[in-house]
Amino acid sequence: MSLRWTFVALAIMAATVHAQNAEIVATVLNGHGEAVADAVVVAVPADGSLRLPTRREDVVDQVDKEFVPKVMPVLVGTSVTFPNHANVRHQVYSFSPAKHFELPLYAGVPGQPVRFDKPGVVVLGCHIHDWVVGYIYVSESPWFAKTGADGKALIAYLPPRAYVVRVWHPQMDIAEETTRKNVDASRARRVDVEWELKLKPEVKVRRAPTAERSGRY
Repeated sequence: MSLRWTFVALAIMAATVHAQNAEIVATVLNGHGEAVADAVVVAVPADGSLRLPTRREDVVDQVDKEFVPKVMPVLVGTSVTFPNHANVRHQVYSFSPAKHFELPLYAGVPGQPVRFDKPGVVVLGCHIHDWVVGYIYVSESPWFAKTGADGKALIAYLPPRAYVVRVWHPQMDIAEETTRKNVDASRARRVDVEWELKLKPEVKVRRAPTAERSGRY
């Protein structure tokens, strides 16, 4: 076979493999039928088979005394850096069962990233500023996505098989395990799945005026 036809054959094979992939389009609504942003949707193969990449890195920024993004889904084993681009120093920490850590008071970029090696929800806080709250969702599956402002999330390039799909949101009023849905992506190129979640009101800690005026913290 000539080199030209070898490339053509490889291209056809790649296109065939791509065409065989499936995708799950998730929609998350609240009790009033409105779109819910920042919901994490996770698809786990029903047979439990998972193959994880070896090296993963991500970033949660701090801007204007807020975590950006507020909700960050990552794969288990991911190392996350927490740069501080605010004009004050922060002391980031978490006491969550999935990860205990504390970064001493700092500005700029801390020396070492934090590795999230256990699945679960990690609530982020700052010892200096009580209103600074964020969430890292550590997924055991590499197939996950976060909803946008339209309440939709796309999980693409899925091997065609059956999945158990679930959703999590920091304000939802039910246990995450109760949101499980069985999805058969073995035949359809695209599968749509929808949730309607009852959400608790968001609790926001008021920013302290003294902290806003302080040049030190």
